[in-house]
Formats: sequence, C-alpha cells, structure tokens
Amino acid sequence: MEKKQYESVIILTPVLSEKQMDDAIASFRQLITENGGEVIHEENWGLTKLAYPIQKKVTGFYHIFEFSAPTDLIAKLELAYRRDEQILRYFTLALNKHAVKYNERRRNGEFNKKKETEKEAAV
Repeated sequence: MEKKQYESVIILTPVLSEKQMDDAIASFRQLITENGGEVIHEENWGLTKLAYPIQKKVTGFYHIFEFSAPTDLIAKLELAYRRDEQILRYFTLALNKHAVKYNERRRNGEFNKKKETEKEAAV
C-alpha cells in the first residue's frame, strides 16, 4: 500500500496535567505506528493563546505530528481525535513534495542559520 506524508496538528484542552497530555499524545503516536505509519517529527508548542474561544477556553496545548502512513490510517486517526474529549480541534494535511522539502529544511535549521547570517552582516 502506498504511503503518503502527513502533518497533523492537535489542540488539547488547557486543563490537562502534564501526565494527561503526555498520555494523550503517546496514544496517538502509538495509533500511528501500530497501523503502519512512521512518525518523522513531533513538535510540542505548549500552551498557546487561541485565535478565538473554543468551548469557552482561550488557550490550548498545541502538538504537531509529521508522519508517513498508508492513506487509510487518516480516517482511523481522525476518528480517534473526534472521540477524545481532551481534543478541542485537529487538522490533518497531506504534504506535497514542496511541503516535505520545506519541513526537512526547517528541521535542519536552515532558516535560523539564514537569519543569524543576516544579523551578523548587519552588525
């Protein structure tokens, strides 16, 4: 079966303890890997202010998964997101070749190096 590369952003409710948040994230990571997916990169953005209130909450814990997986996994993953009351919002996106290349460059810190070089040249 063909694998595609995806990026999934979830916003968890801000009332969770650190352990509850870690457990929720671990369960989604496990769901991806048990169904033939491979987590490429994860980022925890922590507690962030929302653009608008969701369920009367103004902040949420953001977490991003970048993974490759068979296409049928997305339906299972999003069903798990919908069933989990700890998740305020989620968004899963199939990445094209340009987005994959951009994410690789971002992970390797190429954009940060460019900014540092520009700052050094300005001094």
